[in-house]
Amino acid sequence: MDLIGMYLRDALGEGCPVCRILRKYEESEIDTILYEHVNNPGVREKFKESLGLCTYHAWKTLGKAYSEPLLGPLGVAIIYEHMLRTYIAYLERGTVPEEGECFLCRLMEEKEKSTIDAFAGRIEELLPEYERSESVLCRNHYVMLLQILRRENSTAAERLERVQIKKLRVLRERLDSFIDKFDYRARERPTKDEISALPLTIEALKGIETGIAIKHREKQKRRRFPWR
Repeated sequence: MDLIGMYLRDALGEGCPVCRILRKYEESEIDTILYEHVNNPGVREKFKESLGLCTYHAWKTLGKAYSEPLLGPLGVAIIYEHMLRTYIAYLERGTVPEEGECFLCRLMEEKEKSTIDAFAGRIEELLPEYERSESVLCRNHYVMLLQILRRENSTAAERLERVQIKKLRVLRERLDSFIDKFDYRARERPTKDEISALPLTIEALKGIETGIAIKHREKQKRRRFPWR
């Protein structure tokens, strides 16, 4: 298995491996912005395209800055003073700037696509590892991977479908057992696996909250309610 394959295999721990990779990548990119790119002219121009980051990433970046003693809010303040100055200049000219795509969202989209493509390209090696692991692909990333495999490797697509159903059934059994432990007649406390079944079920259905997950939801809403 090559280095990318081993990287993907290492993500097969618990929950959706693609979501876990994306969350780690998102946090790493925010760190890079705050530690290295506050005064980077090229990055600053990308910020201007959307008057900073999108709502989700703007607040996540500020929260990260406040949570890190070595950072503090100064870097974020410098970035958004520039964005505020830019916004005021537009208003003084009698116009309101268009809000372009958040460049961090764009990076996340590229990372998501490359991760799914890499998974599909190494499916023969990774599928047995996935089957043995505690990981469960979230609905969105399962669909993305399955669509590629149905075009390129129908046999692997069928195997993935069987594995996914099996994993979800195991998860449902654990969740049912967790619920049963709340019956007043129950004599045992929930096990660690049973307790984790609830957050893992939510993750399997909805994924982990990242900027790209929110963007997917917004796209789905636009398809359902195109007048919004």
